[in-house]
Amino acid sequence: MSTLQELATAEMMAAINAWFDERLQRTDLQSSLDRTGMQVGIFNDFLLDYKPGRTTADDFDFGYDDDERSRTPARLDDAQVRDLIAPQLTALVQARLAPLVDTPMIDYRFTFRGKFQTAQRKLHLTLLEYVNDNKRQLLLERIHAYVDRKLTHGTDPTEKLETFFLTRHLLDKQLFPQLDVAWTIAQFERIQALNKASPDTLAEHRHDIIRAITGWAENEFLPQYYDRAQSAYRATEYALKATVALDAQAMRPIDLLLYGAVMILRHEPSYAKSKGLKFLEIARELGSERAVRMLKEGSGAFAPDAIHLKNAQLECRANDVFATISITIAREEEGAYAQALAFITRLLNNGFPKSCQIKLKSKVKAYLPIKGLAKSDTHRFFANALAYAALQPQLEAYARAAIEQFEFYADTEGEKNCMPGSYATFGLGLLDARYFPLVQHYMANVDEEHQSVQDQFTAAFAEQYGVTRDSAPVLAACLRACTDNAKVKIQAELEEVEKLELFCQQLQGLEGYLVEHMLYPIWGKLEKLATLARKAQGRRKELLLALLEAASKADA
Repeated sequence: MSTLQELATAEMMAAINAWFDERLQRTDLQSSLDRTGMQVGIFNDFLLDYKPGRTTADDFDFGYDDDERSRTPARLDDAQVRDLIAPQLTALVQARLAPLVDTPMIDYRFTFRGKFQTAQRKLHLTLLEYVNDNKRQLLLERIHAYVDRKLTHGTDPTEKLETFFLTRHLLDKQLFPQLDVAWTIAQFERIQALNKASPDTLAEHRHDIIRAITGWAENEFLPQYYDRAQSAYRATEYALKATVALDAQAMRPIDLLLYGAVMILRHEPSYAKSKGLKFLEIARELGSERAVRMLKEGSGAFAPDAIHLKNAQLECRANDVFATISITIAREEEGAYAQALAFITRLLNNGFPKSCQIKLKSKVKAYLPIKGLAKSDTHRFFANALAYAALQPQLEAYARAAIEQFEFYADTEGEKNCMPGSYATFGLGLLDARYFPLVQHYMANVDEEHQSVQDQFTAAFAEQYGVTRDSAPVLAACLRACTDNAKVKIQAELEEVEKLELFCQQLQGLEGYLVEHMLYPIWGKLEKLATLARKAQGRRKELLLALLEAASKADA
C-alpha cells in the first residue's frame, strides 16, 4: 500500500469515526423521536466527501461538486479508491452501525455514500444501503394508522411536524415501492383541507408538501430520464438521456410532477416559480399532453369563466402557469376598467399568483408621477384605472388582495422590482389621505432587501403632503421601509419646531438602529445632524439632541 493511499485511508476513517462519535454524544435522540410517531430513527444518510487534507462527513449531500484536481498534485487513482479503499470504509461503517441499528440514532434505513477527488474526476460511490425490516414495518403500520385516523376520518387540523415526515414517507420508494399517484395526491389534498382555517398554518403544510414532491422529482423521478448538472450558482440544468425509453407505465408518476409544478406556481414565492415552470416544460418534453394544455391554457385549477371574460368593452384572459393576465380594452371608459379590476381581484382572492403581470392593449398610456418605476403594461393598466375617481375603492380592494411580502411583479426586476399592489397603492396614496392606512399596510410588508421603488414613492409622498399630523405616521412608515439610497427633502420643513415635534413623536420607542436608518434619508450621516443640533437653540435643540440620543442606541 502506498504512503498516499495509507494517509488518505486514515484521513477518511478518522472522519467516519468522528461522525459517529459526535452523534453518540447527543442526549436528545429519544426525545426527538417522542415528538411524533412518523419517525423511528434520526439519521438515515451519511456522506463522506474526500478532499485531501479537508475531508468531511455530513448528513446531507447538497449536490455541488468542485473539481479540485489542480489543487492536489499527488492524487489517488479511481481504481485505488474503488478496489482498495472503499471496502475498508464500508467495513468500518458496518462495524460502527451494527450496535446502533435498533437505537433511536439510526432510522429504518441507512445509506453510506462517498465522493472522492481522484486524478480522473470526482468519483461518486454508494458504499452501503442498509434497511431495518422491523423498523420499516413499524413505520408503515404507523403511517397507515395515521392516514386512516387523522386524514380519512379526522376533522381536526394536523401537526406540521407530522406533515413534514408523512409527505416524505409517502414518496419514499423503500416504504412504497409502487407509487399510487392518485392516492398520494389525495392525501396531500386532505392535509390542505384540514388546515385551511389558518392561512399561515396552511402555507407551512403546503411548503412541506412542495418540498417533498420537489425532492422526489429531483432525486428519484427525473434522474431516470435526465442527466443533471448542479451548481451552487445557478439553477439545475437537465439534459434528456439519449437512450431513454418513454413507456406509458413508467410515465404514470408524471401527474405528480405536474401537481407539484402547479403547487409551486400557485403558492411559492416569486423566486421559486421558475422551478415549477421547469417541471412543466420537462413533462411536455417527456410527452405529457396534459402539460401541453397547461402551458397553453393554465393549470386547470380555475373554472373557464374565471379565467376568460369577453364583451363589448373588454376581453380578459388569465393563465396561472405563466402568471399572466391579458387585457384588451375595446372602449376606454370607467366600466371597462371596473370589470378588469373585478376580474383580477377575484382571481387573486382564489389563489391566482399575486406576482402576475398584466399584458395590456389600450390606446391610453398613462404612468404614475413617480421616478424610477418600470414603464410596463402592469404599471400602465393601474395608472389608466386611477384616472377614474369612482374606481378608487376597487383599486384599494385589489391592492389589499395583492400585497404580499417577498412577492414581486413578474415583469419587474433589479432596481425596478416591486411588490404586487405597488402601483395601485402609490397612486391612491398620492391622490387622497383616505388611503394613508393602505400605504402603511404596504410599507409594513416591503422587502427592502429586494426592492427600492418605495424610496421614490416616499420622496413623492413627502413632496405632496409634507409633515402634518395626518401624514407624519405614514411618512415614518415609509422611511422605515426605505433603503439607504433614499433621499427625502423635508429638512426645510423640519426647521419648524411644531413639525419637528410631530416627526420626533413617530420615532419614540424604536430601536436605535432603526431610528438612525430613518434619519439617514433626511440628514445623511449623524454628524450632520449633530452639527445642526450644536447650532440650534431652545426647544429645537432639545428635539435634535433627542433624535441623536435615540439613534446612538444603535451602537450601544
